[in-house]
Amino acid sequence: MHLKSEDIIRLELDFSTGDIPPPFNHVYKLRLSFDRNFVNTQFDIEYQHREELTEVEITNEGFTLDDDYKFVGEIPKVWETPFKKLYSQSKWSNQKHLGDAGGIKLLAKDLHGKLVRSIPSNQNDWQYLAQEFIQAIYEVSKRESPLLIRFKSISSEQVWLYEMTVKFATRKIDLMLNGAPQTMAWEDARELLANIYLPDYDYEIAKASEPTKRGTYIDVGDGLWHDFSQGVHNLDESFDAKSQIQKTFENLNKFSL
Repeated sequence: MHLKSEDIIRLELDFSTGDIPPPFNHVYKLRLSFDRNFVNTQFDIEYQHREELTEVEITNEGFTLDDDYKFVGEIPKVWETPFKKLYSQSKWSNQKHLGDAGGIKLLAKDLHGKLVRSIPSNQNDWQYLAQEFIQAIYEVSKRESPLLIRFKSISSEQVWLYEMTVKFATRKIDLMLNGAPQTMAWEDARELLANIYLPDYDYEIAKASEPTKRGTYIDVGDGLWHDFSQGVHNLDESFDAKSQIQKTFENLNKFSL
């Protein structure tokens, strides 16, 4: 028996990467309270078993020696509805404990004082939403700036520069096309971001300088430009993520004409 989503006043999410090696192995806990005009939040993330590794082994994987983090504070109330909506749409497993593959387990409390502990079957949905919320935490705490994605298409007739700022804290998108503001819904941006992070990007040939030659290029948020013709590679042969990325951005041209 699960709670009515509209009655929930608290959620706790416990995540584990399961049985994967360091430096990737980690756990985090999110405690969310919905009884005020904001989401009262506690967040703890801890990377585990790194004592086995050297500093070089850790930093070569893109980590630092100080990746553990704690946060207590207020996140905008706009986040309450997505969590409650996902709870109402979720299916639940019969598991009592997470296995070697890890995942998320939940504790929910309603306004009547009822507590329910469960493990959702739709793990990907919960993990994706949790990661978005963690990005919101990093923005609010000034640990990270909002994500800026840039896409540039250069032809003999026209140059299109798209600048998409993803504001996780407020679940809003600031989109500029050649300096002019455009409109993009949060859910559309989520789908685009999912496609953007599917391909493999060749950082050996990525460039810091903004491209000026004919072609199609993307900066995925780290300030480096990747050439679609040689620096971006689909990993899944059954899905052309590159074409989907181009199509989504280029369709925005219709609204600027």
